[in-house]
Amino acid sequence: MEAKHDKLIEYIKKSGGFARYSDLLKSGFYKAILNDALKARHIERLSRGVYSLSGNLDLSQPDLATVSVVIPKGVICLISALSFHEATDEIPRCIDVAIPARSRAKEISNIPIKYYRFSKRTWEAGIEEHLIDGHKIKVYSLAKTIVDCFRFRNQVGIDVARSALKNAFEEKKVSHRDIMKYASICRMTKIVKPILETLL
Repeated sequence: MEAKHDKLIEYIKKSGGFARYSDLLKSGFYKAILNDALKARHIERLSRGVYSLSGNLDLSQPDLATVSVVIPKGVICLISALSFHEATDEIPRCIDVAIPARSRAKEISNIPIKYYRFSKRTWEAGIEEHLIDGHKIKVYSLAKTIVDCFRFRNQVGIDVARSALKNAFEEKKVSHRDIMKYASICRMTKIVKPILETLL
């Protein structure tokens, strides 16, 4: 069984540290092998149908990589996205993830996630893909993130949104045009425009 465990570990390593149950079965790793590897703590189940190596690898952003694998439609948003863009001093208490309105929210072991359901139009707008540790991480652009923070100001705090806008604008990380573009898409023009005008 040890030889099979070694092959399983090697397979998951080559897959970037994660593997789906369906892919493991296709590669000859049957349920008994997976259960034995789980008991031996060589691998762990992150969510239904997704496995990783225990203590997962040397990833610079392990939580974001895990979210990208388990929640393929998830986009890092709000405080988590501000933190990713280094545009806030706030420390995220969980991973903020935007999903399309009718998508199913998935739990991930050991990673606290807060889901936000977006309409199709607002979910699609401003998605960036960043390649980190071989994994494509979907994150909203800084301009879109700031506008979303105004949309969800009751959850994240209006001061956080204002501060992010002020700092990003002063450091020329965002343009007036981009902010207003996303404010229009998200129907936040009346809220964002007067605040932005005070910075001009």
